[in-house]
Amino acid sequence: MKHLVVLAGAVLLAGCGSVRPLQPAPGETLPVKPLFAKQTPKPEQLLTIPDIARPKRVDELMRRSEPREPDRFDLPPPSGGAVSPVAGDDQPIDNQDTGPVQTQ
Repeated sequence: MKHLVVLAGAVLLAGCGSVRPLQPAPGETLPVKPLFAKQTPKPEQLLTIPDIARPKRVDELMRRSEPREPDRFDLPPPSGGAVSPVAGDDQPIDNQDTGPVQTQ
């Protein structure tokens, strides 16, 4: 009996995999033409993953250390790099403070 259920499930699953050209559902249309496109894309074009979604991998190893090119956007902070002290940093720590205030 168990084999019959598994076989029936396999047959039903195999029937779901029919291959035919994609078409919009009855009564539906393809998406509207993009603003700067010359024509409305076909379903195959809509399902194609763009190159930016799957970038090429660079497997070339560095053979020698090379200095970086200067970055024109690597600017110092507006304060000139000086770090301002945090307010209250110069206050001594009170060892009497044991935690949050307890309500009575």
